[in-house]
Amino acid sequence: MGLLLATVAALAVYGVFHGIRMYRADARLPGDLALALEVGATRTTAVGSGIDRLGIRFAPAVLRWMGPRRVDALRRRLDRAGNPRGLTVDRYAARRAVYGLLGVLAALATLLRGQPLVALLALLYGLFWTDVLLRASVRRRRADIERTLPDFLDVLAVVVSAGLGFRQALERVADRYTGPWSDELRITLRQMDMGVSRREAFEQLRRRNDSEQVSMFVTALQQGEELGAPIVDTLIQIANDMRRADAQNARRAAAKAVPKTTLVVTMVMLPATMILIVLSFYYGSGVDFGTLLGG
Repeated sequence: MGLLLATVAALAVYGVFHGIRMYRADARLPGDLALALEVGATRTTAVGSGIDRLGIRFAPAVLRWMGPRRVDALRRRLDRAGNPRGLTVDRYAARRAVYGLLGVLAALATLLRGQPLVALLALLYGLFWTDVLLRASVRRRRADIERTLPDFLDVLAVVVSAGLGFRQALERVADRYTGPWSDELRITLRQMDMGVSRREAFEQLRRRNDSEQVSMFVTALQQGEELGAPIVDTLIQIANDMRRADAQNARRAAAKAVPKTTLVVTMVMLPATMILIVLSFYYGSGVDFGTLLGG
């Protein structure tokens, strides 16, 4: 047992020193992997950058193991997450490699110490932590966009009603906003500048965002364009529909929270309150229960 533990520790130390040697090596990385390290280098932390550089050489192997279909699904998730902290497909694969190796080593070390549950948790952490962070980024970004969109449409309707064309008004209002929705609009405007049709640019906007409100926005714009409806009335109607949808979602979330609150009260607070009441009566009565029971 001691020999096996020493072997695992030696392999871990060797992996660390080998990673440092690779990090400082003069050999140049392929162009796509070097670009993956440069993209968003100023947007990530020092720890994240170090992890990326340690695992970037193993990124092609991870991507081959994932297969083309999973890599395409990963690209869509990264688009929906907005490439948080400069995360690209190659940087994702690099982090999966590093975290996976650390998870396996930690699982072996804890398993040798007779802690199988901790070993399982360490292994799951190493294998899936990157995906957990990515999913959290997708949810947070979708919530930010859905919170910003109704107010954005109100301002856009005012600017359009002032006499600007839709394309110019969209650019003017997008410059005044910050956040993921503004980033998405800048991408859409850049695509339109490069010759992509307005309909196709907004279709790509819909595909990049897993949001019901964004889909509603694109659908209403396309329908208004086809039917010849005034753009200002269309924008105001979309904003009102989104606010009604937000109110319905809030009521639905509150309805789901009531049973959970009741369960917590029933399982935790009620027994604790009853115990407190009984003990208060016991110590406050001054009755010797041992005498009453014949003790």
